[in-house]
Amino acid sequence: MTVSPETLVTAAGRLLSPGPGTADASAPSALTPGLRARAAAVLLRMALDQALDAYWLGVTPSMTRVGKHRMLCLEWYAGHDTARRCRTTWSALSAACHYRTGELPPSPAEIHTRLLEVTSLLSALRPGTGTTPLSSTAGS
Repeated sequence: MTVSPETLVTAAGRLLSPGPGTADASAPSALTPGLRARAAAVLLRMALDQALDAYWLGVTPSMTRVGKHRMLCLEWYAGHDTARRCRTTWSALSAACHYRTGELPPSPAEIHTRLLEVTSLLSALRPGTGTTPLSSTAGS
């Protein structure tokens, strides 16, 4: 089953802002804010990974195999600012996804900020939005 990055971002937004009055034990509001934020971080990282895979499929499909390489090479294809934002957001979401003894879970406000950044990055990485390889513009 494949879920689009936009659907994952929407689900993360619902986890961060559950509707009022949902008393059902299985509803997102029944979870603690830290647990909802961590689950939203997982969804947002999945959305960013899928957007990066879709971007690299349009450039060179072999770049989808290794996550580290696709992040390192992104600067030369999508520009410095987009690559920096991807690295920063992906690293922050990865840190938020993992449990560590003695650390507090991420706050919903922190993950909401990352949600806005992932939404912006989905637009920046969408094919045809000015993310042409820099090498193709260097010779002109």
